[in-house]
Amino acid sequence: MDDAFYMYRAIALARRGMGWTSPNPMVGAVIVKNGEIIGEGWHERCGGPHAERNALKSCRADPRGAAMYVTLEPCCHTGRQPPCTEALLDAGIARVVVGCGDPNPLVAGRGLEILRAAGVEVEEHVLEEECVALNEVFFHYIRTKTPFAVLKYAMTLDGKIAAYTGESRWISGEASRAHVQTLRGKYRGIMCGVGTVLADDPLLTCRMPNGRNPVRIICDSRLRTPLTSRLVRTAGDVPLIIATACADEDRYAPYLDAGAEIIRTPEKDGHIDLRTLMRDLGAREIDGLLIEGGGTLNWSALEAGIVKKVYTYVAPKLLGGAFAKSPVGGRGFAAPDAGPGFRILNVERMGEDVLIESEAV
Repeated sequence: MDDAFYMYRAIALARRGMGWTSPNPMVGAVIVKNGEIIGEGWHERCGGPHAERNALKSCRADPRGAAMYVTLEPCCHTGRQPPCTEALLDAGIARVVVGCGDPNPLVAGRGLEILRAAGVEVEEHVLEEECVALNEVFFHYIRTKTPFAVLKYAMTLDGKIAAYTGESRWISGEASRAHVQTLRGKYRGIMCGVGTVLADDPLLTCRMPNGRNPVRIICDSRLRTPLTSRLVRTAGDVPLIIATACADEDRYAPYLDAGAEIIRTPEKDGHIDLRTLMRDLGAREIDGLLIEGGGTLNWSALEAGIVKKVYTYVAPKLLGGAFAKSPVGGRGFAAPDAGPGFRILNVERMGEDVLIESEAV
């Protein structure tokens, strides 16, 4: 077996921590000795042991002299856990194969330097592209301290997200809606506008088995969210943040009593200033954000330049209607080359629908 074989296994292990490691990265590790895997592990959740220590703990043979394959450069500082470089050296690991470096300034090459200085053979850049893609959220967050924002919407073949009556259930099929639940479990936060709350009374939880509920965020510049909404009524059980430009703090009390958190933000063009809100959410360790809004919020997100990825579910339906809503509202960009550009990463069948995954360029 070559290095790529074991690194693919480490990547598969890392994905098991999806949704639970935030704001830490997903990391997988495999320990190989005499051509056999003797231990493996992954970072299971934030605050718990890192992948390297879990792999060492699982070893069914002495790891001294073995090789470790790890998707991300081992840490060399004390954070929520002690340094992994220390654990590797104590265990006598002779060779470390790394997928990609860690951009965290506390690591950023120092982990590999420590290993090499101690006589450990280090191999870098094995399946680097795949390992970087695994942690696109972490890499963005550690560099910017703002969430990696993802736009998601379902539309018909003629680009409608609802009929002219406003009826939108259901544009997409069951397979697409099930896939959305995996996204809710993957990203730490989920955001919608108050218009969506008033129209649909959503819950915005993750209904995937063993999924982690995201922190729910409402953009509500005038503080119109009903106290009877399902979001407010469940705020004591699932975190809820209401971002508002309302300066009347007396109006905050019933929301705070219900268990919600209020973030007051500046106003921009009659709406929440999303760039400021992104910094506020980043300070709360919300590293990834799924935007499930209507056309108004989607436009604000694109105009603010915060969207890094788009998931578009296209249903084989035609609705028509000159005034039926499209995925992005607002005034729009003035010319085809004025709007943000995206690169299509993947196109796949999702039941009867098609999912298009794109990233900002």
